[in-house]
Amino acid sequence: MDEALEVVDVLADSGFEGAIVWFLRIVGLLAVLAGLGLWLLTDVTLLIWAGLIVLGLVLIAVPGILLALAELA
Repeated sequence: MDEALEVVDVLADSGFEGAIVWFLRIVGLLAVLAGLGLWLLTDVTLLIWAGLIVLGLVLIAVPGILLALAELA
């Protein structure tokens, strides 16, 4: 866990944190849309589309929070 926080701290210091946060948010949005598409258009198990939706929501919310915490520390 310390290594992950160190990587986040280096990103926060480099000045590219905004671009990386938006990239992860776009990937999260695509994961949510893919999960919704699988749910509505195919007959796959609950675990696959629900997992994609949850993963997408996490990717949308967590990077901004993690970088804000790294700047405070």
